Amino acid sequence: MTRDELIEKLKGFEWNDVEFKEAAREVPKDAWSTVSAFSNTAGGSLIFGVRYTNGVHEIVGVIEVDKVQNDFLSAIRGMQKLNRAISVTESFIKEGEATLLVFHIPEARRQEKPVYLHGDIKQTFIRRGGGDEKCRSEEIECFLRDASGERHDCGTVETDVEHFFHPESLAWYRRVYNERNPGHESALLSDVEFLHHWGLVVEQSGVLLPTRAAILLFGTGPVVRQFLPRAIVDCQWIPSNWADALPDQRWSDRVLVEDNLIRAWQAIVQKFMGYSKHPFSVDPTTLRREDSPPDYLAFRESAINLLIHQDYADHNRKASIYFYNDRLVLFNPGDSFADTDELLEPGAKPLRNPRIVAALRRIGLNEEAGTGYRIICRSWERLGNVPPVVVNDKGKKSFTLHLVTESLLSEQQLLFQASLGVRLSEQEAKAFAIACRNGELHLRDVKAVAGLTAKEAQAVLDRLLFQVLVEEVVPGNRTHVQLIEHLVNRLGTVTAETTGLVTDQPPSQRANLVTDQPLLRRLSDTQRKIVRMCDVYRSIADLMEKLDMTHRTFFRRTHLEPLLKGGVLQLRFPEQPNHPQQAYGVTPVGLSLLEQAAKNKVDKSDDR
Repeated sequence: MTRDELIEKLKGFEWNDVEFKEAAREVPKDAWSTVSAFSNTAGGSLIFGVRYTNGVHEIVGVIEVDKVQNDFLSAIRGMQKLNRAISVTESFIKEGEATLLVFHIPEARRQEKPVYLHGDIKQTFIRRGGGDEKCRSEEIECFLRDASGERHDCGTVETDVEHFFHPESLAWYRRVYNERNPGHESALLSDVEFLHHWGLVVEQSGVLLPTRAAILLFGTGPVVRQFLPRAIVDCQWIPSNWADALPDQRWSDRVLVEDNLIRAWQAIVQKFMGYSKHPFSVDPTTLRREDSPPDYLAFRESAINLLIHQDYADHNRKASIYFYNDRLVLFNPGDSFADTDELLEPGAKPLRNPRIVAALRRIGLNEEAGTGYRIICRSWERLGNVPPVVVNDKGKKSFTLHLVTESLLSEQQLLFQASLGVRLSEQEAKAFAIACRNGELHLRDVKAVAGLTAKEAQAVLDRLLFQVLVEEVVPGNRTHVQLIEHLVNRLGTVTAETTGLVTDQPPSQRANLVTDQPLLRRLSDTQRKIVRMCDVYRSIADLMEKLDMTHRTFFRRTHLEPLLKGGVLQLRFPEQPNHPQQAYGVTPVGLSLLEQAAKNKVDKSDDR
């Protein structure tokens, strides 16, 4: 941590990833719970030499620097306080005469959790908000399950292998599989042999037993409910916006599935079809279609991910899908094994339920390994929406995905960008829109909004830095930038709820920097008509005649000049304003506005 980063942190009230301790002459006893919490959550920095009094952080410095440092490092590396050695990184910060000790505690590997105190697993802590909380027994069990080399869905269940499965569900699966793999040898096998062939039924001590994956995929209702005393998924349609919904607000429609995964998927898709703004039909056999509208593609990948990646050993929380007026929210018990940055990278990811994933992949119900979240981002981008919001909460062991139906390149944003006089590529424009919306921009945000690699996303950030639209939050760190100060002042701030795009912690309330610039904020009805007519160059006389306008000066000052200054229209002869054949034509920004207006018109038609 640099001095600038420290000063920035000291301005805050609560931080998930920073904890301050006074530690003048000795290591505070409560420092060890923080080490446990950081190790079990997402890592963080423990800073000695800061006093917290009456809501204010004060730098006082560590007095016995060598003693405090040596005592802390020897205990943390020698397993004197914790059940595992921690690879801590230490550094110093000088602030005047004061010396601060900074220890970065990395997140422990999944296989090494939980990290606990004094040899007592009940002394396991996690980080929530700005504090350390002792884990409940069920939370400790989650850590142990996730750390185990034996995945939960691979375990067996002692039940009759001949009668545990729902015949129609398994028949549906086999039919889809045979259509995708004509002539495969498994077509001649009995149902039990088929399941045994694919490792969903295994032999133990000479007896065939179904795996938990087989129960979850194909089990009869009573067998599934005996094994899993909660719903597979709870889908609710709530008639309000997400921010306006009350905690106890009743749904208008609901699908509560307490059956196997095959039947759950069938029920979800059928219900979704009835609510989709883009009417479509799917193959009743496979529940897939090649020309899926973007909202169905994003929904399909999101819902399948929810079904295959949830923690089925967690019997206290159920997976839920909430359909709000302005977004789709999917909640899963169990955090992602992959870091949020890794979700955007190609390649296989560690799996919680590998046998369930493999079984559904054989029939093409989920995409190639490691591509699900990237497909969600790309399909949501095609709709022109803000990127999906991920909350991978390692403290609460949960994963939440928000698909927000909000235009990223809104009319206000397009007009603001045009007023800056800079030329942005489509990817740069989207990235800059995020910076305007959130006030800041991370490398992962750019990867999410444009489906780019890390190298490509960094090039976009570098272009925005070069054009002085953003600046580094911490000097030298080009992966995290913020809107340049004079643009913040120009935009103005409107208090509203926004969230970061991809995060390992719950979203926070931020200022919404929606464009509030003094030039052209939105188009009037007359201006929209002008822009539509200027798809070819038109003279002022032609425009006035078609709009039935008679006052030339008023027309020019009220309608045309704002469009010119706003970068929506351009002159045919810009170097000769008084050219006798002067005419007005639409710019690329104007074309984008027309495309957005056409899309909005279609969406409103769908709503009716």
